[in-house]
Amino acid sequence: MCNTLSGPDLHAAWRKAISTDLFRHRTDLYVEERWQQSYDRLRALNEEVLCVQDLARDPRALAALHEWASVVDGATATVAGIHYNLFLGSLLDDDVSPARNLAEFTALAATGTFLCTEHAHGNDAAALETIARYDRERDGFVLHTPHEGARKYMPNTSPAGGPKTAVVAARLVVDDRDEGVFLFLTPLSDQRGTLPGVTVTMLPDRIGSPVDHCVTSFDHVRLPRTALLQGAHGRLTDEGIFTSALGSPRKRFLHAIRRVTVGKLCMSASTLGGSRAALAIAVRYAYLRHISGPVAGERVQLAAHRSHHARLLSCAATVYAMTFLHRVVTERWITHGPEDEAEAARLVAMAKGWITWQARDITTEARERCGARALFPVNGLAEFTANADGAITAEGDNLAIWCKAGAEMIFGHAAAPEPETAATGQESLTDPAFLRRALAAAERYWHLTARRDVRGGTGDALGRWNHASAAALALVETYTLGQAADAFASACSQVTDPDTRAALEDLRTLFLLDRLAPISGLLLAEGVLSADQVRSLPDTVRNLTVRLAPHLTALTEAFDVPEEHLASLPMLTERTSPRRES
Repeated sequence: MCNTLSGPDLHAAWRKAISTDLFRHRTDLYVEERWQQSYDRLRALNEEVLCVQDLARDPRALAALHEWASVVDGATATVAGIHYNLFLGSLLDDDVSPARNLAEFTALAATGTFLCTEHAHGNDAAALETIARYDRERDGFVLHTPHEGARKYMPNTSPAGGPKTAVVAARLVVDDRDEGVFLFLTPLSDQRGTLPGVTVTMLPDRIGSPVDHCVTSFDHVRLPRTALLQGAHGRLTDEGIFTSALGSPRKRFLHAIRRVTVGKLCMSASTLGGSRAALAIAVRYAYLRHISGPVAGERVQLAAHRSHHARLLSCAATVYAMTFLHRVVTERWITHGPEDEAEAARLVAMAKGWITWQARDITTEARERCGARALFPVNGLAEFTANADGAITAEGDNLAIWCKAGAEMIFGHAAAPEPETAATGQESLTDPAFLRRALAAAERYWHLTARRDVRGGTGDALGRWNHASAAALALVETYTLGQAADAFASACSQVTDPDTRAALEDLRTLFLLDRLAPISGLLLAEGVLSADQVRSLPDTVRNLTVRLAPHLTALTEAFDVPEEHLASLPMLTERTSPRRES
């Protein structure tokens, strides 16, 4: 057993890896060349790994890899996550005996991919229709795509990057009995090309960092019995008898694809890295770019305008909250026990939804604050928002996983407690403890409302859910915001330098005020805020912004985006005289 890096060294190692020439920002490549580039970069990252198996087993290390790879290339983060987490992780979770020889995959002689989603089955992947039929005479399986709707949709199965092998989610059929969905190790291509019975069709280009997405199908492909990835959810004895500790086919499916939960952590981490990079670029540009000032002939920095830097500060507050939440949620997943696995998985899903949605907003804001130049990919900002869009959909569409979380929380999670004391209207809007209590009050309101609505709904289960869904989704959002606020508070408490801590406390307060302002009407109606407090919200935010503005550069320089990357972006390196700049 060997060990991957941990703690600060883990992030330092990935940061160093993306600082090399291979990872410099390039826009002079065709799409096919960019596909190949992502696999070249994957191999370079693989050379930095002390033990590939340990990396695949370590959610903390996988998340850190995604955070840093996505700074320079979302496609590299994507293929890395698929290979290390979904593919290798699934193989390592398999308890087949003797253990598989994974050398060709750990050395990247063959790249792994993951085939679950089908053209006709996305969020309802438990209903997928690819078949793996057990053949008793040959003691193996026949993998088949029965119709076009069962084709595997969007895996990176093209010839780019060399030979590919997949774990394929398929319905195990033994003696004409459907035993549920399992994973099967399936070679797709070798150095000569696609293997017999495997059809790979390229999909059109999509927005964002390009990945070689394809539609993949199988025509009676024969697999050995060792292709089945086994575990407590199901195994095939030497006599060809199927056994399982899980009676429900749905539970077997969820166990088979359990790596998707770590995938949610990786998707969140990927958009974290993109958000920090986008914001670092936008802030640096704000101090480089000069525009006409209020006095004739005067030129001032973009950052001098509060209408400009206030938006960036708000984004910075959110990025810090996203980062702290992600760290806490990752540790929660790593340390959870069997008794609280469902709750830990739900927290991962809620955090994934919130972080990736925030990332889309932040990267859009960063792009807009840099004007037309940021629309050009050469300046390193144009792809971040589209990459966030991809993460919003991957490893479970955000709305779908939030609906599931909301439905579970209505009666399966305790409501936030009632406030111990009634609000007086004299509380300070710069007291983060008071603001956190206000957020908890909103969470409690939506929780009780969702319970009322589900009981008051009519018709079948879907009708009752539809009646309660709006309140349930608001519950998920406010609960997740509360978790982010708590993670922010915990991080602040660990800072020893008084000036740094004061700035972070102000940033935490700004984060909370930004979240409470849109629901101030509800909080007023519930007696949590007074009318005077609601009226003073804008002034309080403005005063905090004034206090934080001098720290904007330091706050984003702390993201530690490699200077090698920033120096490769023309928008940040072209020096022109402020007097001549238009």
